[in-house]
Amino acid sequence: MDVNQLLAGLTTVARRDGIADVTGVEYDSRRIKVRDAFVAMRGETTDGNRYIEAALTKGAAAVVTDSREAYEELALKHPTLPVALVERGRRALAEVSAAVFGDPEKRLALTGVTGTNGKTTTAFLVESLLKSVGRTCVLIGTIEYHVGDAVRASEHTTPESRDVLQVFADGVAVGASEAVMEMSSHALEQERVWGLPVEVAIFTNLTQDHLDYHGTMERYFEAKLRLFEGVGTVPPRVAVVNVDDAYGRRIVEAARHSQVLTYGFDEGAEFRAIDVRMKAGETRFTMMTPKGMVEMLSPLTGRVNVYNLLAASAAAYARGLTVEEIVAGAARVGQVPGRFQVVPSGSGVTVVVDYAHTDDALRNLIALARELVAPQNGRVITLFGCGGDRDKTKRPKMGRAAGEGSDLVVLTSDNPRTENPSVILAEALAGVKTTTGTTCIVEEDRRGAIEIAIRAAKAGDIVLIAGKGHEKMQILAGGTVPFDDAAVAAEVLEEL
Repeated sequence: MDVNQLLAGLTTVARRDGIADVTGVEYDSRRIKVRDAFVAMRGETTDGNRYIEAALTKGAAAVVTDSREAYEELALKHPTLPVALVERGRRALAEVSAAVFGDPEKRLALTGVTGTNGKTTTAFLVESLLKSVGRTCVLIGTIEYHVGDAVRASEHTTPESRDVLQVFADGVAVGASEAVMEMSSHALEQERVWGLPVEVAIFTNLTQDHLDYHGTMERYFEAKLRLFEGVGTVPPRVAVVNVDDAYGRRIVEAARHSQVLTYGFDEGAEFRAIDVRMKAGETRFTMMTPKGMVEMLSPLTGRVNVYNLLAASAAAYARGLTVEEIVAGAARVGQVPGRFQVVPSGSGVTVVVDYAHTDDALRNLIALARELVAPQNGRVITLFGCGGDRDKTKRPKMGRAAGEGSDLVVLTSDNPRTENPSVILAEALAGVKTTTGTTCIVEEDRRGAIEIAIRAAKAGDIVLIAGKGHEKMQILAGGTVPFDDAAVAAEVLEEL
């Protein structure tokens, strides 16, 4: 498209026109192609304005910058280059990308999911329900991206707007009419989802996480709340909110410009679960809906997945599915990788891989395991670790949660990143020691720890391998190495 037309659509501080035809957009100079527009913006770890010359060398046809210094320097060094100076680089990236990709966000009905726990499973469930009635979808989330039936690797829970809009455009090209996205608190606060019109917004819950970034729970909540206020757009048409959560009740009060559908176990919830019955690989419950009661059956297990099913059901209802279609779709959903993922075993021991990486998620996971082993008088063996370079205050809390609910705890490394693993282990171990009489084995090597946990189990026991879930890598100070909890567990089980 004509560069002057492109730049004219931006909210600019200053602009210099030129002659160019722009065919793409990038914010990473390493990915620049000839005739791309380069959006140079300040980020959390680097400043894209340092790479303007590299982008021009590779053929960038125009530059959008959030640095006045860079703008003035370009006027001297490249007087004929089309350049725009903007106040907010990420907003400009979203606006330029939407124009270059042909505004695909306007041709998809977007469901956004936010919250501490349950985002990934809820997003998968919403997509599954929409697909069950023949709709083609785009999914963007922690585990992977979907474009129709094609699966792509996920680099971020919520990528930069340029990459979101590329996926949306690819989805529109294959006939997608729906999009489902996990929207992290980081992405909402950093405006990586700027300008995306949200049709349905889901709030799952809020528990302590990411305080290394947000600082306080209130700021963390305020970041989540942005989804329901509209990030550069009008508020969502429908807000689906967990009213069993105290922060959810605050969102109900704030979402005055949206239709609100509530869910939970609370009597006032419009989508409510009663008479829950579950076993490994199956959950049944009666769901109260605005259209009456229906019987739900799902291959997913646990109370947390009842919440996820309620949220997805309310969102699907908001997207026009009947309760009968929701019931039929819920019965056919598949297992979500790394979310209560059962590793096949013929030993009588149940081994589960789960992404639980907060004290609340760990406590819920252990409570579910306790319910499942109760009929056999089995034990709960919990393996967990804590991530490095992240909120340190939750480490003893996770240790306490593991110690209070488990018969045996195996403490190991998660993703230590640049921190000393032994320091992380000591901080988590302090929490375990506040419980009474729970045995804790410390093994820094995660592979060795998984073997210890499984070898300690007997028929009727359940082994929980928590923290990394779907992840296929372990991040160490010396670099990233391949590591898959489920694959390692399967190897150990086969050896046994």
